[in-house]
Amino acid sequence: MTSSSDRSPAVDIPSSKTYEIRTYGCQMNVHDSERLAGLLEDAGYVRAPEGADGDADVVVFNTCAVRENADNRLYGNLGRLAPQKAKRPGMQIAVGGCLAQKDRDTIVKRAPWVDVVFGTHNIGKLPVLLERARVQEEAQVEIAESLEAFPSTLPTRRESAYAAWVSISVGCNNTCTFCIVPALRGKEKDRRPGDILAEVEALVAEGVSEITLLGQNVNAYGSDIGDREAFSKLLRACGTIEGLERVRFTSPHPRDFTDDVIAAMAETPNVMPQLHMPLQSGSDTVLKAMRRSYRQERYLGIIEKVRAAIPHAAITTDIIVGFPGETEEDFEQTLHVVREARFAQAFTFQYSKRPGTPAAGMDGQIPKEVVQARYERLVALQEEISWEENKKQVGRRLELMVAEGEGRKDGATHRLSGRAPDNRLVHFTKPDQEVRPGDVVTVEVTYAAPHHLLAEGAVLDVRRTRAGDAWEKRNAAEAAKPAGVMLGLPRIGVPEPLPVAAAPACGCD
Repeated sequence: MTSSSDRSPAVDIPSSKTYEIRTYGCQMNVHDSERLAGLLEDAGYVRAPEGADGDADVVVFNTCAVRENADNRLYGNLGRLAPQKAKRPGMQIAVGGCLAQKDRDTIVKRAPWVDVVFGTHNIGKLPVLLERARVQEEAQVEIAESLEAFPSTLPTRRESAYAAWVSISVGCNNTCTFCIVPALRGKEKDRRPGDILAEVEALVAEGVSEITLLGQNVNAYGSDIGDREAFSKLLRACGTIEGLERVRFTSPHPRDFTDDVIAAMAETPNVMPQLHMPLQSGSDTVLKAMRRSYRQERYLGIIEKVRAAIPHAAITTDIIVGFPGETEEDFEQTLHVVREARFAQAFTFQYSKRPGTPAAGMDGQIPKEVVQARYERLVALQEEISWEENKKQVGRRLELMVAEGEGRKDGATHRLSGRAPDNRLVHFTKPDQEVRPGDVVTVEVTYAAPHHLLAEGAVLDVRRTRAGDAWEKRNAAEAAKPAGVMLGLPRIGVPEPLPVAAAPACGCD
């Protein structure tokens, strides 16, 4: 792993310069954007006002290459910025992330007003590349072929005072035929356990009370350091950190979901009773074509073991509908698994060709109308199951970590929102006493909808926390800054499930 001494040299930037970051894609990209924000602020930039819409000195696109139309979306956005850049001398545009790693010189050819192109392996170079482009007055394209520095060695501007992503690995060793991520982020590289735990302890010391361990294939952790039980050991070690109340992880692969991980989840009190495990298809034939290294029986066996060890676990998944060659019988097998597994939520996607993946050239591409019809049947079934599973929560008393910005109607309904231990979203009546994001409240569930719960009675208990103190301190510091310090990065807070039919995450999600 590269040490902090290997970072790019500091760049002296006038403090008046502002930046905006636009993030697309998976949790890894969101976390990378926290690093990019930290690097830019470390170099003297400040965040542009929220809703700046390109009215900043530096606009950074952190891109995703998973969706078929990812490049069209990027070039459309770049085209809309071209007139602004022409009218604003000194404005710079940078493009990074997976699409930049993939397309390289193509970006500057199609959008010659772009100043910097950087890849997934060298995000730490952004400030230096911006300065070089300014001085030399020409585009800088620098794509590293392998990881230069583990992202966690870089400065970070985290979006939440009470919950944080902690990256434990980058890259992926799988070869799923629908996924291009391994080609763009490389083979799996694991951080040393001591480095991970040191970061977690530092976050807790700052007031963070929930962390989400992040990896392209998070439970394969250890394959790079030669320890097959490294992930379960890491979960147990997180359980010994005083002040760390909630531990989550995303996203695991069924191939690597071993009994020692289930035992660690069940026996470590601060590991939450929640599991997001991508299914993708319930058909063994389709799973084989996807090059997924498990079959229906194996997948359902894991679900059964998790439920036996953690009865109240909420299990969520990802499913692709209409993969090339999928027959009606194959699709019925997916519906069978959905009925058997009874997912709390399923994030469902219609298959679309992803350039550079083996599946894009496969025979048996399914007509759009067939895919749409199957998709609608799957969503209807899962909505029914999600509602039924949520109704089982009515009458339960739950401890919620109060969340920021997760209840879009909270202002109108005079409610607040929080996450239960199993990550279900709960809207609750606002109590008379002050409650801050990061604080913990106890409520009784009174109503269930397919995608959220309501607690309409009085709050039963409020516990002020160090995380709430940290949120309050951070907000006071932000309020004291001059105007122009907020940015349109996705709000992270407690990492939440994506809505049904949202863009899929990277890797095997």
